[in-house]
Amino acid sequence: MVIHTAEGQPNKKSVWIQLLNEIRPEQWTKNLLIFAALLFSNKSIPHIMIYKTVVAFILFCFVSSCIYIFNDFIDREADRNHPQKKHRPIASGALNAYFALTFGTIVFITSTVFAFALNSRFGLLIVGYFIINIAYSKWLKHVVIIDVMVIAIGFVFRALSGGIIIEVPFTPWFLLCILLLSLFLALSKRKSESLLLRNNLGTHRKVLEKYSEELLNQLISITTTATILFYSLFTFKSGHSIYLMGTIPLVIYGIFRYLYLIHVEELGDKPEKILIGDKHIMGTVILFSIYVVVVIKHFG
Repeated sequence: MVIHTAEGQPNKKSVWIQLLNEIRPEQWTKNLLIFAALLFSNKSIPHIMIYKTVVAFILFCFVSSCIYIFNDFIDREADRNHPQKKHRPIASGALNAYFALTFGTIVFITSTVFAFALNSRFGLLIVGYFIINIAYSKWLKHVVIIDVMVIAIGFVFRALSGGIIIEVPFTPWFLLCILLLSLFLALSKRKSESLLLRNNLGTHRKVLEKYSEELLNQLISITTTATILFYSLFTFKSGHSIYLMGTIPLVIYGIFRYLYLIHVEELGDKPEKILIGDKHIMGTVILFSIYVVVVIKHFG
């Protein structure tokens, strides 16, 4: 099947390849946060709970991809003025916008049905996540400060999903840490976008005009400090072994490395690529995960 671009030129890629590009599977790494409940659980987890967590992860990925489709459908005109986003399938015209919207609607409805069948609270949470993100796409992304807070809340929803599925409650310290770390990443992305569009800020994301470099630097400094503080409090108050404190240097290094990539390498507009592409951060994440599993499973 061959589709046409907005200019009427045929695109050699099949519609399904374009659709795969549109749903952005590389972004699914964000949903790995759902496994945090399993990682930090000190009780024996039945295989059925692992299975449910994997299914929840897949469903969250599907719903996230639907949101990307709806967002790109809404922003297709603005994205055409963006130096990078203009190449996205819908914005470029390589993928029919209404076909993508229909596909996304079907996938969302199907995923929601399965989510409620898996766990009613998880179903409600995933619907809430969808509604918040649609509100973000339509209105909230234009409201300074609120825009990054909504992004951070989305990560808290991911963490809560993992806990709901295996019926393990999170401590307030951990949820605050997730919120603050997510704010740190969102603010870092805003700074990178500001650098990218420095000479033409208003052509794509209007809210960037309301952020100054000084404000973003201050907010990033605040969230950096608070994230390290609350994660440290989590290791003290979580009820796990005191050896969990050994992960604090790994968290500090990971955050500092990310700050280096933002301020020196001027990266940060695509956090998911940094996670996969930077061997230092990836190595830190792997070492952190192994350490946590060993400490919690063997020392409690």
